[in-house]
Amino acid sequence: MMRSSALNRKQRLSHRLALYVLLSISLILVSAFGYNYYYSKKLVLKNVRETATKLTQSLVYRFETKLQSVEQVPNFIALRLERESPPKSAIKSMISDLITHNPDIFGSTVAFEPYAMEPERLYFAPYFFRNETGQPSYSELGEEAYHYFHWPWYSVPKQLDRAVWSEPYFDEGGGDILMCTYSVPFYRQTENGRKFWGVVTADISLKGLVRNISELSLYQSGYAFLISRSGQFVAHPDENRIMRESIFSVAEEKNMPELQRIGEEMVRGGEGFADIRSVHTGVESLLYYAPVPTTGWSVGVMIPREELYADIVFLNHSVLLIGGIGLSILFLVVIGISRSITRPLLALVGTTMEIAKGNLDASLPPIRVNDEVGQLSRSVDEMRLALKEYISDLTETTRAKERIESELKIARNIQMSFLPKRFPPFPDRREFGIYAVLEPAKQVGGDLYDFFLLDDEHLFFSVGDVSDKGVPAALYMAVTKTLMKGIAELGLEPSEILTKVNTELCHGNDSSMFVTLFCGILNLCSGELRYTNAGHIPPLLQRIGQAPQRLTLPYGLFLGGMEEAVFKTETITLQPGDKLLVYTDGVTEAMNPAQELYSENRLREEIKIRTSAGLEELVTGILQTVRLFSNGIPQSDDIALMALLYSGMADQNARISKIPQTHIG
Repeated sequence: MMRSSALNRKQRLSHRLALYVLLSISLILVSAFGYNYYYSKKLVLKNVRETATKLTQSLVYRFETKLQSVEQVPNFIALRLERESPPKSAIKSMISDLITHNPDIFGSTVAFEPYAMEPERLYFAPYFFRNETGQPSYSELGEEAYHYFHWPWYSVPKQLDRAVWSEPYFDEGGGDILMCTYSVPFYRQTENGRKFWGVVTADISLKGLVRNISELSLYQSGYAFLISRSGQFVAHPDENRIMRESIFSVAEEKNMPELQRIGEEMVRGGEGFADIRSVHTGVESLLYYAPVPTTGWSVGVMIPREELYADIVFLNHSVLLIGGIGLSILFLVVIGISRSITRPLLALVGTTMEIAKGNLDASLPPIRVNDEVGQLSRSVDEMRLALKEYISDLTETTRAKERIESELKIARNIQMSFLPKRFPPFPDRREFGIYAVLEPAKQVGGDLYDFFLLDDEHLFFSVGDVSDKGVPAALYMAVTKTLMKGIAELGLEPSEILTKVNTELCHGNDSSMFVTLFCGILNLCSGELRYTNAGHIPPLLQRIGQAPQRLTLPYGLFLGGMEEAVFKTETITLQPGDKLLVYTDGVTEAMNPAQELYSENRLREEIKIRTSAGLEELVTGILQTVRLFSNGIPQSDDIALMALLYSGMADQNARISKIPQTHIG
């Protein structure tokens, strides 16, 4: 039964090995296939873009060349009409010659201003155009049914004072075909200065252009189209859209904002590529568009994406089929090889199962061949012995760790018992209020605070920060606090207290630890605060009705650094309602995940928000904002916060209550 179980495990291992090998190979093949497919598509797209660009530019170039050649003759005639005044017969002869010698020009006219040619004649616009046989034919444009003064080919160059190409139009009364007109204004010098005199035009038929563009074939269903400056279709494979719809009307009809955006870019003279669904064929396509600078029109070439990648898709299907057959054959080969490799491992199965159950005294089969299996057996035996030793060491380490953690908890309780922790500490005193909190970064820390009454009229308080954290800082904090309390009760000035404490801390300070500290003595009757500083950050003073400001501190070196350090005492007078917040740098230097500091400015804002709050609410509220700001970042430094409110004597409060109060918000 046990032999059968081992055999089943061997079979699963061999199949798993074969599966891992095949998965790895498949992953490599799929990665190579994917890269090849991606790069092939990219290469095809690049070539198609180049082809589309060249094809479109070729269309634009041929169109531009034709238009520029058409522009030369009207420009010359307009210049001649400005320099001389030929008779009607000469003008007609010029127009007839223009048509005869310029096969690209369908028709032309010289249209004069009302009464400009003859004082008694309103119209004069002789028009020559090619008839069905290609010979010049003549007609007069000026008549009641055809007021050429109002047609764009006449009015636009007059208004713009320059030569222009008109929008495509169907010329009724002229050539009766779809055409585009190049109009050149000409002028005469009169007594009143230079004056508009008329327009010289050259019409080109768009029939051939429309046919060439509409019949252009790209792949199986690709096509080209041409739009005018207003977005109207001039050439399109769907003849029903020509001169009847615009790219914008189609975009609105089909609810295609992307087509609207492309149309706006085209009429602005833009050039580029865009991915869009073809309205004509209904398939996703690649669109390349480019402007015709002379007329302001735009040519677009639409190429279906499916047809771009058809050959690549067929090739990839073939590669996938061949790869699948190859992987199937490889799977059978790997299964056979893996079985031959895993067979020697059966001897280790029983022993390793015993070891896994916790029997570390089980013996392994003898090693007959020093191959990989033999090395594995030797390694398993060494692991068994090392595991026995490790478990023994771990048991002792766990006991020692539990003992240390228990001692640290006791040390924390002892440290916290040093600090005043009953609030309010003096319930019968109304002259002041005080609240403080300490949060070590580790189980024990080096920040400290203390306060006590020196007598009925004087309150001593202090906040400090030891240079290290953990047990050494906690011991140094306990020594500092004890020295401060013992020396302060001698009735000395704050600066004298720090001088004596500094001297004691400097003696035998082999660890070079130090402590920054702020302390003060508050006269509860007068509100006079005498204070000194030993390298501590300035407390924030919020006078009633004002924003929090830094308390001006005298210079003082930290305690425990130099015996010669000198400390000074400063004095200010607190008014009833004034608050003093003394804190350590664990507050302002708290850091969030973005490596930003909590900062003193943020602390000031939090104090302003809590102007009317009680001391406990103020301190706990600030501490809560520090935790929220850190957003899960572990506390890197100890935090100590002390808030002191001076309320004053009863008669002082009565006077203050008569003064209008303002709040900082």
